[in-house]
Amino acid sequence: MLTNTEDVAIIILCVGLSLAFLWGLRWLWPSAGRRIQNDIIGWQISVIGTTYAVIIGFMLYAVWTTFQVAEINADNEANCVVNVFRLADGLPEAPRQQVHQLTRAYADVVIDQEWPAMQRGEATSAGHAILENLWTALTQVKPNTLAEQTSLSLTLTELSNMTRYRRVRLLQSESKLPGILWVVMILGGTITIVSSCLFGTDNFKLHVVQVFSLTLLTSLTLVAIADIDRPFQGGVHVQPTSFERARDTFKHLALEAH
Repeated sequence: MLTNTEDVAIIILCVGLSLAFLWGLRWLWPSAGRRIQNDIIGWQISVIGTTYAVIIGFMLYAVWTTFQVAEINADNEANCVVNVFRLADGLPEAPRQQVHQLTRAYADVVIDQEWPAMQRGEATSAGHAILENLWTALTQVKPNTLAEQTSLSLTLTELSNMTRYRRVRLLQSESKLPGILWVVMILGGTITIVSSCLFGTDNFKLHVVQVFSLTLLTSLTLVAIADIDRPFQGGVHVQPTSFERARDTFKHLALEAH
C-alpha cells in the first residue's frame, strides 16, 4: 500500500498532468475554436460528471463502511479475549492459570506479530497455535461444581466468538476492491477531467482554477479510497488499540490478584 508521501506525490502528479494537458490544448486547439462546441461539451460533462460522482461516492461509502466493520470486529475480538480471561476465574486452579497465560500470550502475539504482518499485507497465523491450545485446555476441563460448569460454558461461548472474530479479521486483512472497479474509477476520473478541459473560455486563469479544483478533488477521493480499501494497511488503518487495552487489563488484574 502507498505511504502518505506517495499519496501526496500521486495527487501532485495528477494535478500537474491535468494542467499540462490544459496548457497544451490551449495551443493546439485555441479557446475560440472550442467555444462553439460548449453546448455539446457541457451536456457531455454534465452526464459523465453526474454518473462519475455517483460511482465515486458509492465507492467511498463502501470502503469506509468496510473499514468501520473491520474496526468493530477487532474490538469485539479483543473484548472476547478479556472475557475469556475473566471467566476463567471460575475454573479449577490448574486450567485457570493455563487460560490466563494463553490469553496474555494471544494478546501479545496479535499486537507484536500479527498486526505488523497484516500491515505488510502478509498472511499470518501466529496466534493460531495459541488459540488451539486454548480450545484444548478448556475442552479438557472437568468441572466439579455447578459454578465451575457455568463458568466453563460461558468461557467456551466467548472463545467460540473470539475464534469467529479472528477468522473474520484475517479475511478482512486480505480483502480489497476488484481491479475492474479501479479501472472504472480511474478511467471515469480521466474522462471527466479531460471533458472539463475541453471547454472554451475567454478567462484562461479561471479555467485553470476550475480544472485544478476538479483534479484535486478527484485525486484526493481516489487516494482516500485506496488507503481505506485495505483496513489494516496504508496510511489509514485499523490500530490494535483494543488489544493494547486488553493487555493493560491483564496487567491490572494481575496486580489486583497479588
